Amino acid sequence: MLNAKVLLPRLGVNVDHVATLRQQRQNVPYPSPAAAAALAELAGAAQITIHLREDRRHIQDDDLAILRKTVSTRLNLEMAATEQMVRIAFDAKPEMVTLVPERREELTTEGGLDVIGQASALKTVITELKGAEIAVSLFVDPDVDQVQAAYRAGADAVELHTGAFCEAKGQAAQQAELDRLRTAAKLATKTKLNCYAGHGIHYDNVQHIAAITEIEELNIGHAIVCRAVLVGMEKAVREMRDLAWAARREALAQR
Repeated sequence: MLNAKVLLPRLGVNVDHVATLRQQRQNVPYPSPAAAAALAELAGAAQITIHLREDRRHIQDDDLAILRKTVSTRLNLEMAATEQMVRIAFDAKPEMVTLVPERREELTTEGGLDVIGQASALKTVITELKGAEIAVSLFVDPDVDQVQAAYRAGADAVELHTGAFCEAKGQAAQQAELDRLRTAAKLATKTKLNCYAGHGIHYDNVQHIAAITEIEELNIGHAIVCRAVLVGMEKAVREMRDLAWAARREALAQR
């Protein structure tokens, strides 16, 4: 029997887009990201992820404060590596911070951090956060040089940006991106970095990512929230988790 805690990928549920829906009517308190997070945890989510953006387009500071009090698994705060956000992280004390690039004009995060080009600044932020006993993950493209740079900067983990795979057209392009993800994941594991993955993953492609056995955790938001509109949050989370776990079991059985 497989040990789910060791061999099966954890599912982190990003509830940003619950807040996106709420912010369309800025004078209403619903739907609540905290309520969505609680339902996700009941359905088996091992982590709740939120991105507190500089422009506060979805998650608000009050959401972070409430979630810090109500999340019973782990709270992962995605944020830019700025002085203001570091102060917020110090106050909130999430279990983990994921440092991501951020541009106001983008609809969603468009790529991974340039860890190589920002090595000195990122190392300072990582040191500060780890000094406050907050684990630090870096959101990076599946590039071996960026993974190596994340290791040298002192990160605890990397989250591999799966967007290029999810958007690839045609079998050859998809396979090439999967190969990049596998190579980056193997290197992360070799260097003792925890390896996670996220961005653009949905119900029709999660199997490919979950089959990469070095990936310990999937962070998925938009697809789950969209599915939840139709079937409810608990069912949407369980369906995603079950797909990921089935793919991992099959990959392990083929070893």
